[in-house]
Amino acid sequence: MFFAKDIETAEREVLTALQVEKLRGLLDAIHGRNGFYTNKLNAAGVRPGDVRGLDDLHRIPFTFKDELDRDQADYIRVHQTSGTTGRALRWLDTAESWEWWGTCWGFVFAGAGLTACDRVFVAFSFAPFIGFWAAVEGVRRIGAMLIPGGGLSTRQRVEAILESRATAVVCTPTYALRLSEEAREMGVDLARSPVRVTLHAGEPGANIPSTKQRIERAWGARCIDHAGATEVGAFGFEGVDRPGGMFFNESEFICEVLDPDGDRPAGPDEEGELVITNLGRTGMPVIRYRTRDLVKISSEPDPEGRTFLWADGGIIGRADDMFIVRGVNVYPSAIENIVRGFEEVSEFRIEVETVREMAELKLCVECGAGVSADAVLDRLSGEIQSRLGVRALITPAEPGSLPRFELKARRVRKNR
Repeated sequence: MFFAKDIETAEREVLTALQVEKLRGLLDAIHGRNGFYTNKLNAAGVRPGDVRGLDDLHRIPFTFKDELDRDQADYIRVHQTSGTTGRALRWLDTAESWEWWGTCWGFVFAGAGLTACDRVFVAFSFAPFIGFWAAVEGVRRIGAMLIPGGGLSTRQRVEAILESRATAVVCTPTYALRLSEEAREMGVDLARSPVRVTLHAGEPGANIPSTKQRIERAWGARCIDHAGATEVGAFGFEGVDRPGGMFFNESEFICEVLDPDGDRPAGPDEEGELVITNLGRTGMPVIRYRTRDLVKISSEPDPEGRTFLWADGGIIGRADDMFIVRGVNVYPSAIENIVRGFEEVSEFRIEVETVREMAELKLCVECGAGVSADAVLDRLSGEIQSRLGVRALITPAEPGSLPRFELKARRVRKNR
């Protein structure tokens, strides 16, 4: 389904012309007004009029998160990042840019197949973390009913989803599994509820095959992935008609995929780092932002006619999440894909311990009550060795002892 079909299916030349027009408008609007980017552009010897096409984009310097962090030391809404990778960044939005956020989420919801007939339950605390605040604007854009789930316990949210007859639930993938765990303890089968779509963001999971399958089995609903960031916006969405990857919203963002060193564009079907310029957030934009997200753009045409870039597998991982175990590059998402394939496992934690400059992989795994943990851990150890080529020391945890998460899960610990 489409939010703006004429744009989403436009020829590449039309889409590029739209991006250039918006980029030039953005540079004109912020130069001389936004001190951060005025200084960056001036230092690079770039004036707004110098950018006449996307071929000139390389003249604009990259933006890095640590620069934004320093700039924070010095609009109608204030939100912040989750602080997962460092100090939480504050972010300001004007009335205009908040409307733009809503438009971006409109693409996300429409791509997921939601319409004005849906009832959307947002299982979110509505704290300063921007999280799914902007999803509220997106629900309004598609004309659906919003059911806020802030200030409720997990059990109360399960009850509210059922009582309101919600047809869609928005939360992190980790929390979708937590809701299903709570529902089982209540004797509730969520697969028999009216929910037909669960839509996720905030962390990997909905793009990890084993996690996606587990969510879909628990809810009896389509599990849809979405990507965004506080400092960037809601830039990616999974199409209900094309699962297993993610479209990048090129009407509101310029998305570059560069080789890991950032020296050249990655080729078709080649893994690279996603670099984003948002085009509708003049109050506090980011230009050529190094996301550290790794993606692989597919050269296959979209069967539904969308011309937006499509990333096979969505966000593959983050460059700064990777760790090396005895010469093997390992991503937490790859470990999760294996662990979630074991239905007996309720929760887990990853520990990377460096001893004498050598990294050792450890897993703490919690199985459900009444499960023979030793047999499960033996099979899990064999799967990790076979599929990742590394050995892991796996220890059991008591049922219910590992933490549960409402927002982003923090399952990785790195100890030296």
